[in-house]
Amino acid sequence: MRCVLIQNIIFKTQAGVKSSRWRTDSEIVSAAVKGPLGSASVFLQKYKKGLLRETWSAYLGMQQESCEAKNLPTYPGPNKMRDCYCTVNLDQEEVFRTKIVEKSLCPFYGEDFYCEIPRTFRHLSFYIFDRDVFRRDSIIGKVAIQKEDLQKYHNRDTWFQLQHVDADSEVQGKVHLELRLSEVITDTGVVCHKLATRVLECQGLPIVNGQCDPYATVTLAGPSRSEAKKTKVKKKTNNPHFDEVFYFEVTRPSSYNKKSHFDIEDVDEVDKMEIRVDLWNASNLKFGDEFLGELRLPLKFLRQSSSYEAWYFLQPRDNGNKSLKPDDLGSLRLNVVYTEDHVFSSDYYSPLRDLLLKSADVEPVSASAAHILGEVCREKQEAAIPLVRLFLHYGRIVPFISAIANAEVKRTQDPNTIFRGNSLTSKCIDETMKLAGMHYLQVTLKPIIDEICQVHKPCEIDPVKLKDGENLENNRENLRQYVDRIFTVITKSGVSCPTVMCDIFFSLRESAAKRFQGDLDVRYTAVSSFIFLRFFAPAILSPNLFQLTPHHPDPQTSRTLTLISKTIQTLGSLSKSKSANFKESYMATFYDYFNEQKYADAVKNFLDLISSSGRRDHKSIEQPILLKEGFMIKRAQGRKRFGMKNFKKRWFRLTNHEFTYQKSKGDHPLCSIPIENILAVERLEEESFKMKNMFQVIQPERRVLYIQANNCVEAKDWIDILTKVSQCNKKRLTVYHPSAYLNGHWLCCKATADNTPGCTPCTGGLPANIQLDIDGDRETERIYSLFNLYMPKLEKMQEACGSKSVYDGPEEEEYSTFIIDDPKETYKTLKLIIEGVGTLEQEHAQYKRDKFKKTKYGSQEHPIGDKSFQTYIRQQSEISAHSI
Repeated sequence: MRCVLIQNIIFKTQAGVKSSRWRTDSEIVSAAVKGPLGSASVFLQKYKKGLLRETWSAYLGMQQESCEAKNLPTYPGPNKMRDCYCTVNLDQEEVFRTKIVEKSLCPFYGEDFYCEIPRTFRHLSFYIFDRDVFRRDSIIGKVAIQKEDLQKYHNRDTWFQLQHVDADSEVQGKVHLELRLSEVITDTGVVCHKLATRVLECQGLPIVNGQCDPYATVTLAGPSRSEAKKTKVKKKTNNPHFDEVFYFEVTRPSSYNKKSHFDIEDVDEVDKMEIRVDLWNASNLKFGDEFLGELRLPLKFLRQSSSYEAWYFLQPRDNGNKSLKPDDLGSLRLNVVYTEDHVFSSDYYSPLRDLLLKSADVEPVSASAAHILGEVCREKQEAAIPLVRLFLHYGRIVPFISAIANAEVKRTQDPNTIFRGNSLTSKCIDETMKLAGMHYLQVTLKPIIDEICQVHKPCEIDPVKLKDGENLENNRENLRQYVDRIFTVITKSGVSCPTVMCDIFFSLRESAAKRFQGDLDVRYTAVSSFIFLRFFAPAILSPNLFQLTPHHPDPQTSRTLTLISKTIQTLGSLSKSKSANFKESYMATFYDYFNEQKYADAVKNFLDLISSSGRRDHKSIEQPILLKEGFMIKRAQGRKRFGMKNFKKRWFRLTNHEFTYQKSKGDHPLCSIPIENILAVERLEEESFKMKNMFQVIQPERRVLYIQANNCVEAKDWIDILTKVSQCNKKRLTVYHPSAYLNGHWLCCKATADNTPGCTPCTGGLPANIQLDIDGDRETERIYSLFNLYMPKLEKMQEACGSKSVYDGPEEEEYSTFIIDDPKETYKTLKLIIEGVGTLEQEHAQYKRDKFKKTKYGSQEHPIGDKSFQTYIRQQSEISAHSI
């Protein structure tokens, strides 16, 4: 399983209201086998009263090439095989689940997953489950990686041993404590010491079996004593506010000694004592209350200070259980990519950004900053992603891709290999199609993909794989009909192809035709290699990755889609001998159905349309575009003044026309909200209904629909897309109530009138464009980070530009990896890049020094036990000592 985790510490150093936004990262996805990542994932940060507020976001992704487990323990039954699936969890919150691989002890999971993580976390965990149709699925084992350890496994495949899952080790959250050790003089004049323990609150406790009713026990424990006290139970919250104080007698009354607060006997006793805080989930089940985490603090640290107040991370319970051998549970292969980006305000990036944006105008383009980035990066993909987004953001993507494509075509010797390599041009076009073409795929392919997934017609044409009772000729006919229909909708969809893609295809067509004037087909193959091979075929093969289906196709449907994808890819290739493209004889036989000139003519007409000069959409798409759908829980809006306002599970559906919900998928809508009636979409504070992951859709006349998503990632996705589609509504609100109106008043501002204007500014700054939402500053910061990472290569390239061999003779072997058409121009650009990167590096170093001075260990942001912060402090101390 390959995972991308990109944590972004976002800060804008200018005061005032400013928003930061970007799309999700997809650094590891190759467009030849993967498709677009879907609609933009948006992150917005707020500033209040002109004060800077730091915030962060993380990204996750998985790629199917390295997604597997091996040597799982056998099932204690006759067949010994297991039906396993894997979940991805942030601490204990599940955010993704793979499909079930049946009857295997070495399952391979072909799943891709990307999301933006809207909260902090301590562990990235992977659980392997065995499905049980009669009882709850059982956990085989897990891999838990601490956030601070992710860098150790950066961008390399690693086999992790599965660990046993013990309820006492499943811990998350933090607790806020205040301890005070004081002397008490009794009526008889002797002194004893008492400890006051104040449990203020907890945050981020896990939800167990769908509920969390926490309480805390506080225990003073020593070698010969143990005294425990308990807080009240807080119902339906994983962020409980206790604010309860407990008193303990620490030492026996003794004669007061001015030299020490303790006599000799008591000092030894106190040093061995500890205060222990345990968090529990009150349960009505017969198995008892569930352990949520604990904290152990030795009392001897209070001898330096009689009062201490801090936040602490909860820890797992050390119960002395012996773990089994590491290889007892099997292993899981993971690849983790971890980076951290600090984003300044726009003016910091002006020199580097301007240098990048003029890349399309540099002659030759190989001497431009953007092309140089592609030369020094280890993978072209990591350069293409931020470059494409930056150029799209500033409207320069078409001239840039045209420039680098034209340069690549000039270097190509064989027209049959045009754009077939993993060049910067190919990767940039792949990324552009991902960003701009998602809704084009939705309109074109989704209806028939839905039918294929629902009807389950048998389409297997491999005689070896035929099931009992299946007829080969019937299967071929079923498959032929599907291929015919998909081919028809694709070749008739030219008018719906996004303009930016058409402009790029026009440029590719012209460059290829000019370079290979004797090959009349090259103008078609240059375009078909992208639109069919890297766009439509992967979307058919894995529709769930392109948001064409909400779930993973079952094995039979997946096989049908694989056969269709192979055929469509070959139909679009326009190769001379298409039957030779298939290694399997049954595929070559099946393709004989399509060996007619009308198919080649249809492909050429389609390619002509999407790559014609000056082509523009002549009409808008009238049918609604489905943007997102799925089950969530909603609270009744209260259409009647007196009526039940309970919570119910409903199927929600969002198009670019309306937001609806119905009892089940496919039913008639119970409620329909036109997009123009969505006045704001905001999070709802948990205290309103004691429920997590809730948000509100505000409508005219202050009507509010309260909705609970399944997890934090899904809640954020819904908020983002709903905000985007309604951003241009003329009557959008500027203020809202972050809490609900209950018991005759707003919980947030205590106003009693239900039509009282909101008390908090609305989230804003998102554009109405559904397809693209990019932060140019963040992308420039990412490019700076890449240049900084590959600085040795930049310096080596600069050295190569001054090498006599570059000017007068064959390049030396150590420089042969760089494309340097004009050493003088390339040297000038490299000098500017290195200067710009150096300036930004100084700004980052100064920021870290300032943050190091201001940060307090034990604060709510950095609780005691935060190993990543401890590592940060150690690094900064080493840097400071080195500078001194």
